[in-house]
Amino acid sequence: MDRLRVTADLHLHGLYSGAVSSDMVPKVIAEQAPLKGIQLLGTADILNNKWLSLLNEQLKYNNSSGLFEAENGIKFILQTEVEDKNQVHHLILFPSLSKVQELRESIKKYCKDLDSEGRPKLWLSGEQIAEFCRGAECLIGFAHAFTPYFGLFSKFNSYKECYGNRWRDIHFLELGLSADTSMADRISELHELTFTSNSDAHSPWPNKLGREFNMFEIQEISFDEIKKALQRKEGRKPVLNVKFNPLEGKYHKTRCRGCLKFFEPKIAQALKWRCNECGASIKKGVDYRIEELSDCSYSPEHRPKCLHIIPLSEIIALALNINNPWSEKVQELWKKFVKTFGSEIRILLEIEIKELNVVNEKVAKYIEYFRKNKIRYIPGGAGVYGKLLKPEEEFIENHPQKNLSDFSST
Repeated sequence: MDRLRVTADLHLHGLYSGAVSSDMVPKVIAEQAPLKGIQLLGTADILNNKWLSLLNEQLKYNNSSGLFEAENGIKFILQTEVEDKNQVHHLILFPSLSKVQELRESIKKYCKDLDSEGRPKLWLSGEQIAEFCRGAECLIGFAHAFTPYFGLFSKFNSYKECYGNRWRDIHFLELGLSADTSMADRISELHELTFTSNSDAHSPWPNKLGREFNMFEIQEISFDEIKKALQRKEGRKPVLNVKFNPLEGKYHKTRCRGCLKFFEPKIAQALKWRCNECGASIKKGVDYRIEELSDCSYSPEHRPKCLHIIPLSEIIALALNINNPWSEKVQELWKKFVKTFGSEIRILLEIEIKELNVVNEKVAKYIEYFRKNKIRYIPGGAGVYGKLLKPEEEFIENHPQKNLSDFSST
């Protein structure tokens, strides 16, 4: 049987999670996915019974594959994110609805918000959660591995410390927006794990949904095949990670949370992580956290290519000198491109520039800049996304750039 190459975004949140758009419902998510070019999505928040009811109302469950499916053919793997007692976030994938209920029964006495929050807080360690997942035949990995506050490496120096005797049951991690493959592979203990790149989307629109995704080589779209791909068994495997340039991530650089001044980490340490300009706290960047943990400088042979991407709406806004990628002018042009060429991913990665010129020559030029890695960045940090710069624009790294507060968003 010929193998399929499937684009998959395995981590979303529904409208019952905090700070999530009211448009984030299964039907709308399914409608938006093909415009981006995504074939398989996480269901989001499957342990929440209110969200499960919405999934059953708006999608169809397939017992044989263990997936939900929309009318337009978009498929959804059963997925949730949970927080443990150490404030570490974990991503869980389920083989069936019966196993969702089995895990619910196992953990409900350790959780006070199972049906009031999409991302429940479990008063369990990572090891205990992994033990329950093993019993329910679920897959578990750690979410946005390096980000402050809720990434595993913000609390531990090794994923084996977090998962204890169950560390051998961990086969994948999620990189998060502020790190990529080359950064994470500087930590040798991660070489055996599969890296995933997922959106963690809180809204269904194409600058969030599928802003990071994976490409898997599998036989068919099912839980069993995704499991084999994540474990790299029987020839199933990830063949591409597509993600933000880490410079655009909200926590990439060490930065003041108040005035947004960038700091060299050693200077921040000398200042005891307190800004000498405004007195606010300085947030350690992901790039420096990885530097603290690094012990090698190569990737394992099984690691697929990692490709940086920029949402098309952001490229259009940059090309047209418009600050807001959600302006009517930007969105109308985005719709014209997608209507002409089918999906955002094809536009960004596949369609010839001369063909893109037919829709808009200036935007086509900036897509070419993107492909040639000529678009530059004001790096993100301290919870503020990075900002795109035109090839000719300059940025002095230690300038506070206080106006970037307008660029911060969920």
